[in-house]
Amino acid sequence: MKYELTFLLNEEKELSVIKELLAGLDAKLVSETSWGKKQLVYPIKKQTAASFYHWVIEISTKKVGELKKKLNYNEKLLRYLLLVSE
Repeated sequence: MKYELTFLLNEEKELSVIKELLAGLDAKLVSETSWGKKQLVYPIKKQTAASFYHWVIEISTKKVGELKKKLNYNEKLLRYLLLVSE
């Protein structure tokens, strides 16, 4: 099933960690878009700017819960939103 993953990072080198996480869960990265670095309206985890990314991924619905759990443990990931894509 396809999902849209939009997230904010404070370090670009963390992208490889997220890609490895997806590979470990047998997820496929369909498309990858970078929206660039932007100033945040309010600080998140004491950060005032973040890089915005939007990915479309294919992952089994059984592994979505595990993906969310692992994303929650990532300290470098400021925020994320995972939605079902139609």
